[in-house]
Amino acid sequence: MGTIFKFHHDLDTDQIIASQYLLLPTIEEMKAHTFESLDADFSKKVRPGDFVVGGDNFGCGSSREQAPSVLKALGVKAVVAQSFARIFYRNAINIGLPVIVCKDLYEQVSTGETMELFLSEGLVKAGGQEYSCTKLPPYMQAILDKGGLIASLNEAEKSTKGGEQ
Repeated sequence: MGTIFKFHHDLDTDQIIASQYLLLPTIEEMKAHTFESLDADFSKKVRPGDFVVGGDNFGCGSSREQAPSVLKALGVKAVVAQSFARIFYRNAINIGLPVIVCKDLYEQVSTGETMELFLSEGLVKAGGQEYSCTKLPPYMQAILDKGGLIASLNEAEKSTKGGEQ
């Protein structure tokens, strides 16, 4: 169970992490500036296990991979939106941040409410209601379980090299 932080339709990656903060050397330093232009205290309020809920076209704009990375670094359990910009979706999966399409949730919830996500069932519970979400295919779930695409590929490479000895 986590708290919802709800954001608007067509949320741009520049609104997740503004370009001037990309000069900071680490994600750890960048994460304090997440959503700064929309909610200056977001990074202080969000807790591990909380959720970001968005409307249509979440993560549009530039292809910066730091946008999903700062969310993951803050402990956001998942981003649940009506739809995602393709590059944000791919970047999120690559780093191991669950991104779930749930068409009906956005209009029914508000910031500060709580929700539960049942990733493997493709189900969200919020406000006493249940919402069907896109259920990730098993291969994508396996990538997320291993911490993202790079971690998954590194694990596969170790397994292959270990088997050759």
